[in-house]
Amino acid sequence: MKHEGSCHCGAIRVAMDGDPVDAGECNCSICRRTGALWTYRSPGEVEVTGTGVGYVQGDATLTLWHCGTCGVVTHWTPHDPAYDRMGINLRLFEPALWENLPRRFIDGASW
Repeated sequence: MKHEGSCHCGAIRVAMDGDPVDAGECNCSICRRTGALWTYRSPGEVEVTGTGVGYVQGDATLTLWHCGTCGVVTHWTPHDPAYDRMGINLRLFEPALWENLPRRFIDGASW
């Protein structure tokens, strides 16, 4: 099944294949500030439309994307093209998709 979501203003739309099995809550300095809930997919299973603004921090392993108009964090992409995983912010989608998912704690603050 394909799920579609968007940032608040709708300028960036994200579609992903398949149902998420859990929601990742990370405590790193960025994720705890944005409040994102993450699910992960191969980039080939995700379609992002619209142009976001990228932010690269610290170890430069990924780019965190947000809407330049409304500011909502939408997803992250890896810098290493061989890394077959990206993160999608579940909060872009209707709550029925993610509100009852088990939460998986990610201790990003310790990395």
